[in-house]
This record gives sequence, structure tokens and C-alpha cells, in this order.
Amino acid sequence: MDGVSIHSTAIVSPKAQLGTNVEVGPFTIIKDNVVIGDNTSIGANNYIDNGVTIGNNCKIFHHIVLGTAPQDLKYNNEETFLKIGDNNTIREFVGMNRATTSTYITNVGSNNLIMQFSHIAHDCKVGNNVIMSNSSTLAGHVHIEDWVIMGGFAKVHQFCVIGKHAFLGADTFATKDVVPYAIVSGSKPKFEGINFIGLRRRGFSDETISEISNFYKFLFNSGMNNSDALAKFTSENNPSETVSEIINFISSSTRGIYRN
Repeated sequence: MDGVSIHSTAIVSPKAQLGTNVEVGPFTIIKDNVVIGDNTSIGANNYIDNGVTIGNNCKIFHHIVLGTAPQDLKYNNEETFLKIGDNNTIREFVGMNRATTSTYITNVGSNNLIMQFSHIAHDCKVGNNVIMSNSSTLAGHVHIEDWVIMGGFAKVHQFCVIGKHAFLGADTFATKDVVPYAIVSGSKPKFEGINFIGLRRRGFSDETISEISNFYKFLFNSGMNNSDALAKFTSENNPSETVSEIINFISSSTRGIYRN
């Protein structure tokens, strides 16, 4: 294994596949069916269980547990997996579980920052460029779309979806879906407006931001339920691609969405 550096106290299975320039710190345990990509560093006192794939250029800090069995009473030791993409930073005391046979893969994308004490449960799907702040928690089957930011101690109920570019406030417990581009926060969560600062930082045009804002103003101030408001909006307007994506998100929601 070219350029691989394994501390003398680490226990790495000879069946594990380690890429070029991988570093493994002291007292870390890496089990059999593990694949680690090039230029990834694994810190001290970590446990990486069977069925884990980690991509290239990841930074895995210390005291992290990846790929242990799902915390689901229906799980019966079936072979399932945890897949982590490229360029991720995973900080201390994070835990991520393998999937159940519902999806077989807990999937974490690329370019994410997962801060200390965060948890990603079984069958979750986390997109790209996501920030999970300290002690944020995902229950099973949660879907976090791209560019989501979760504040510290934010929690998401099982089967919920957090739409892309949304911001979930600190200590917020989401039990419904969060629409794309939104800010949802509070002890009794509600839609607080769109994520203007995040969208501008990511290069969204003023025209697109106005389209999103005007759509939500219509939806939440129409006095109609979601399905009637969406029908009225689409009959009277020619929605842009961005607004059409929001409409599809709301139409496909199974847990309902937060309103203002």
C-alpha cells in the first residue's frame, strides 16, 4: 500500500482496502470489509466497522464510530453498508450507523462538515456541502438535501426531508419536512423566511431569490391549503425551474411541511 502510514498501536484488518497516502492514528480499529480512499487521514481511537466505504481526501478526527449496526430492533445482523463520499471532515465523537435492509446503504455525500457529537442513523441520505453543527442528530431514514445547514443540537425526526439550501435553527426539532431554501427554527418550529444570506453567498441571482421569495409569500399568505394554493399558482403562472422544484418537493411530501 503506497504511502500508507499506520500507527503501531492501530489494528487494521489485512482484508481492509486502504488507498494511497492514507494515515491511521493510534489505537484505531479498522475491520475487514472497509475501503478507504486516497489521501484520507484517520485519527486516534476510532472504530470503523465492516461495510464502510470512505472516499478520497477525507479528514476523520478522533473518537469516531462508523458503520456499527443500526439501532433498530428489526435488524437481524444482515449485511448492510455505510458509504461516505470525498472531501468530508468528520469531527470528534461522531457516530454513523449502517443501514437496515430497508435501503441497505446509509449514504453520506461529499464536501460535508460533520461537527462534534453529531449522529447519522440508519438508512439516512445526506447530500453534498452539508454542515451539521455540534450535537445535531438525524433519526433513521432522514434525507438531508445538498447545501443544508443544521444548527447546534438540531434534531430531525425519522423519514423527514430537509430541502436543499435550507437552514435548520439551533435546538430545533423538525418533525415535518423543511421546504428548500427556507429557514425553520424555534421550540415550536415554523417557516421564518427564505435563507437570503446563504443563497447570496452561493451566487444565486437577485431574480432567482425574488422568484423563491414571491412564491412562498403566495403559498403561505393565500389562505388556502397547500394543494389548492399550488394548483392556483401553477394555473396562473409559468413557474421557473427553481420554483417547479419547490412545487414538486411540497407535492411529494409525506410528513407535511412547516408554514409560517
